[in-house]
Amino acid sequence: MTKAAELAKIGEVATNSQIGRKNIIINGAMQVAQRSASVTGLGAASGYFTLDRFKMEINSASAGRFTMSQSAVTDLDGFSNALKIDCTTADTSIAAGEVLILRQNIEGLNCQQLKASSTSTNAFTLSFYAKSNASRVIASELRLSSGTNRQAVKVHTIGTSWARYTFTVAAASSTEIDNDSTTGLQANFFIHGGSTFTGGTVSATLESDTSANRAAGIGSIFASTDNTLEITGVQLEVGSVATPFEHRSFGEELALCQRYYFQEIKNQYGALCSGRTFNSKKPHFAYPFPVAMRALPSAAELGTGGLGVWYVSGSFAAVTGIAYYQEASGQTDVQNVSLVFDAVSALTDAAPIMLAAATNDDGIGFDAEL
Repeated sequence: MTKAAELAKIGEVATNSQIGRKNIIINGAMQVAQRSASVTGLGAASGYFTLDRFKMEINSASAGRFTMSQSAVTDLDGFSNALKIDCTTADTSIAAGEVLILRQNIEGLNCQQLKASSTSTNAFTLSFYAKSNASRVIASELRLSSGTNRQAVKVHTIGTSWARYTFTVAAASSTEIDNDSTTGLQANFFIHGGSTFTGGTVSATLESDTSANRAAGIGSIFASTDNTLEITGVQLEVGSVATPFEHRSFGEELALCQRYYFQEIKNQYGALCSGRTFNSKKPHFAYPFPVAMRALPSAAELGTGGLGVWYVSGSFAAVTGIAYYQEASGQTDVQNVSLVFDAVSALTDAAPIMLAAATNDDGIGFDAEL
C-alpha cells in the first residue's frame, strides 16, 4: 500500500469513528433477548425466536433441527454474549430448495447513510466475530431488497477460535434504497442450503438478484449433530474499512429493539395498564409503548395463564382474545394502541379496570418486525 493510500485509509477510519451510531446493525453484540434466551427444536419454520432483530429464515424446511440460544462469551475481549446455533438433528440429504439463513432485516430509514446519491451507494463494510466446533464455510450476503434488488456475497471459512471476518461492498451506481419503513437491506448469513442457492458463483460486488449465486461454496450446519456456530460483534458501516465494533449501552440497544418487538411480563396479578369497560362490558385499554413502534403491531398474550382484569369490587376475571386495535392500518411510528377484549359478564359498563397477568410470567407481546 502506498503512503497516500495508507493515509486515506487512516482518514476514513477517523471519519467513521467520529460519526455517532455508525453501526447500522441493531443488537450486534447479542445483548438483548426479549423473547427467550434459548429455544430448541427449530428448523421447521421461519421466525424470530431468541435474540432480538435476528431472524432464522428458511425457504423449504430441512429435516435438520437446531437449538438457537444466547450463549455466554468468556474468551473474546469486549463481548459477553453471542448467538449460538447448535445442530440437534442432522440432515445430509439436502433438497434443492432448502436453506437456513440467519438474517437481520434493516429498515430503509436506517440505510440512508449508505447512499452516495439517489441512484448510487457508497462503499460499505460488514464485519463480525465467529467461531465453530470445526472449520466451517458460511456465506455473508448484503442484499438490497427495496429500490433496486441487488446482492453481494462473500464466503468465509470459520475457525475454532474467535476471529473477525469482514466483507466490503464497493460503491455502486444504478442502485437505490427506498427511504421508508419497509426492509431496505438484509444482512444474511447462509449456514445451510441446497442447489437452488449454491449452484452458481458468488460475487462480492452488487449484482442482479440471482438465487443460485447467494451461497455457492458453503457447508451445512446440519451435516452433524456435533456442529455449532457462534456469532457476535456484527457491524455494518459506511466505508471500506472495518473499524472497531461500536458498543452501545444495554438501555440504548433495548430501545432500538423495542421499535420492532416489545413485551411486558408480570407475576400473578401484576398490572400491565389501566382502562375502562365500554360497549356491552368489553374491556378497553390504552396501552403505551416505551418507544414508537415501526408500524401497527400485532399482539399476543404470553405465558400459560393468559390475562385478566381487576375490577371495582377487588375481583379478578379472565379475558379472552384481543378483539381489535383502534388505530389506522398502515400507520407508522405507533406510540400506543387501544386494546379491546371480548365482553366479560362479571363487569359493568363505564367501570375502571386494570389489565393484569393471570398467573406468574404472563403478559403481552407486540410485534412490528420486518
